[in-house]
Amino acid sequence: MKDRWRPAWVLAAALFVVNVIARVVIKLGLDGDDAAADRVSLAMFLVIAAILAVLAFRWGQDRPVARWAGDVAAAVGIAVLLTVLVGPLLVGQNPFGGDLGTLLAQAGLYLSAAASGVLVGFLTLTALGRDHRSRMLKRYAEIKAAKPHRPVRR
Repeated sequence: MKDRWRPAWVLAAALFVVNVIARVVIKLGLDGDDAAADRVSLAMFLVIAAILAVLAFRWGQDRPVARWAGDVAAAVGIAVLLTVLVGPLLVGQNPFGGDLGTLLAQAGLYLSAAASGVLVGFLTLTALGRDHRSRMLKRYAEIKAAKPHRPVRR
């Protein structure tokens, strides 16, 4: 069972590491410069979206949507919780120091970036006809076309 969820845990850890790197860069290099901190945060969200787009494109070729979407949703959920609750602690901030709106806005931005990345990756894969379902339908059509037509006897 641990092998089943290993990709989700690895993905969650990778997404959390991207957030930690952005927080450390903001804390050490850009402390006090809000405009630069906003640019680093935007870059972080773009990297997260790109990681998930590539992953959706790759996993969507080999696996049905129901399987990889569950893995991605679980990984993103874990990564959001780690980012919102543990991430601030790593740079010496209180995760509950701000108001609830800030906490929810951060989680909402994270989920929006993640959803857009997955959507771009999967829609690109589907548009190219390389997704799991399209491949299965193509294989089915080829098998049906390869069988000779049986004459009907009455």
